[in-house]
Amino acid sequence: MTANFELQPGEAELQKLAEQCWQEAPNRERRLEEEAFEAGEAIRHGDYSLANLEAIVRWKSEALVQYVIVNSTTSIRRALEVAADPESTTAETLSALLALRGVEMSLATAIIAAIYPERYIELEMGDLEALGQARQDVRFYEEYLAFCRRLVESGIVKPQTNLPGPTPLHALDRALVQWSRNRSL
Repeated sequence: MTANFELQPGEAELQKLAEQCWQEAPNRERRLEEEAFEAGEAIRHGDYSLANLEAIVRWKSEALVQYVIVNSTTSIRRALEVAADPESTTAETLSALLALRGVEMSLATAIIAAIYPERYIELEMGDLEALGQARQDVRFYEEYLAFCRRLVESGIVKPQTNLPGPTPLHALDRALVQWSRNRSL
């Protein structure tokens, strides 16, 4: 079964929504996002430490930190090595991260998006709502990622070069999140 994505906000709104998302974020949320992308860069450069994984997890959910930190140093290192390997497929990367205790699909996608923001986008419920969807599994994520990559390749959203995760994919993520937030107001 193939997912059918339908962009709910107008294409012309996406860049404005991405900017609004960052501008309206509380300082703590901004700081956690900056730290997460710094940690992702460190992981990409071979620092597979718990501290880097924890920074990314904390950005997404303070509550999940307690579950993720119980993983052994060896398990964390192995999972992050696979995630940081540019030759790993999306499925291999997600499988390695999902093998860690406390890591579910949306967190696994946040981890890989922090490590490779130019290649991956997070899978969040708000994003899915903005695309008219709700299902989450590895195959679905691959379809979602391909759809989002096609959107950014069309040039409808630009990188926010002065912000963490300065890529078109992360700007698209911010736009989709903000569209969802605006709808719930």
